Amino acid sequence: MPERKRVAVLADSDTRWKWGALTARRLVPDHQLTGYLLRGRATPTARQLGEVGVRADRLTEVTCAEFLAEIERERYDVVVLALVGGAVQAVLHGARALWPTPAKRPVLVTGYVGVVYEKLADGLLLRHGADLVLANSRHDAERFRAVYEGVGADAAAVTETALPFLGGAPYEPAGSRAHTVVFAVQPSVPDSRADRAYLLERAAAHARLHPEREVLIKLRSKPGEHTTHLEEQPYQRLAEKIPGGLPANCRLVYGNMGEVLDGTDLLVTVSSTAALESLHRSIPTAILTDLGIREALGNHHFLGSGCLASWDQLDSGLLPEGDPLWLAAQGVLPGPAAAGPGAAEPAGAAHSSAEAAAGAPHDAYAVARAKAAGLVAAARLPAPAPYYTLTTAPRYLPGILARHHLAPDGTPLPGAARPTAGESRLRRRLRAHLREAARGAYRHGVQRVAPVIRRLGEL
Repeated sequence: MPERKRVAVLADSDTRWKWGALTARRLVPDHQLTGYLLRGRATPTARQLGEVGVRADRLTEVTCAEFLAEIERERYDVVVLALVGGAVQAVLHGARALWPTPAKRPVLVTGYVGVVYEKLADGLLLRHGADLVLANSRHDAERFRAVYEGVGADAAAVTETALPFLGGAPYEPAGSRAHTVVFAVQPSVPDSRADRAYLLERAAAHARLHPEREVLIKLRSKPGEHTTHLEEQPYQRLAEKIPGGLPANCRLVYGNMGEVLDGTDLLVTVSSTAALESLHRSIPTAILTDLGIREALGNHHFLGSGCLASWDQLDSGLLPEGDPLWLAAQGVLPGPAAAGPGAAEPAGAAHSSAEAAAGAPHDAYAVARAKAAGLVAAARLPAPAPYYTLTTAPRYLPGILARHHLAPDGTPLPGAARPTAGESRLRRRLRAHLREAARGAYRHGVQRVAPVIRRLGEL
């Protein structure tokens, strides 16, 4: 029996942990998973990890330098970097310092957790140098290759896949149960208190207008918890200020999004990735236009989707349905992977097309899985070669590495990797409590103090 592959996932938030762990499952189906949480402001709590519902054989909180020491010592087959771009770049340069010449090293994989609607070039170039840069759709794959080729960088690592958490039973109308509307909120979209209060009040008004419906406000986190993006104006606190409170058929809920969608008849959001999960299951989905269609909101990504709508239209009974061509291009509906115009057909694409023609379900991860298996089997892999170097970005790169306590050559700065051997359990617990207290103070400052200062200073 072949030995199970060893996979490590390094994540810096709850949603990225979900993406990373599920991506590992798709790439290396039979594996032993070790999880690492990058220490920082968005390090998830135990509750958040439990809500995600993806478990690892072991889960450890680390710094970037500590993680590099771990992957040098443990010799993983695959490492999935579920991180913001700067952290990915730091790990890639750290890996290059560990393996500066061709060697047997882990396959390095990265990508995006959802809709890519901002900082496309910046985020992609910070991810360049990984062996696989996963794109969640044909549309994204074409954009990713264009960015890399536009700067003269190798684009071979870009590999079309799909969001790993797309799944669940196809939508069935409510029938005898209550018609359920779910408003999937986002931590930082919109960011202003007035706009967030407006959206919450419209959801409550929809519940009052349709007493036969149940309106659920699906929250990402509890006050004091952080996710991928900062949430300065939690909906929980805004709900407390609604005159008369929320109506009886409108309530705040937590929980796994997939489970919430099991009972959803209409998903409403500004631009949450939950919309893609909903559309994949053919649930009526509305992308709100009340605040305009703007890049800052991310809802411009859904142009052509057939889902753009306002609360007024939803109040009148509109149930938007996704456009099949748009859904296929976004990797939301099953369909054969396709290279962009003039691009070389990836290995395995002809086989995928044949499967689709024969009516077999399309495996969005087949090509990526084959690539990963080939790289794992290789006797040696070349040193990671990020686009950003001290030659191409002599001012930008050192600052990114320094934020993760790495020197310009990718080696850890003195004292960056704290030795734990010989350290007492009491000392480790004390440090953990101090760290958690500091995080609590930071989150309190973001959610309580900063808004007051901005309001008093008219900023």
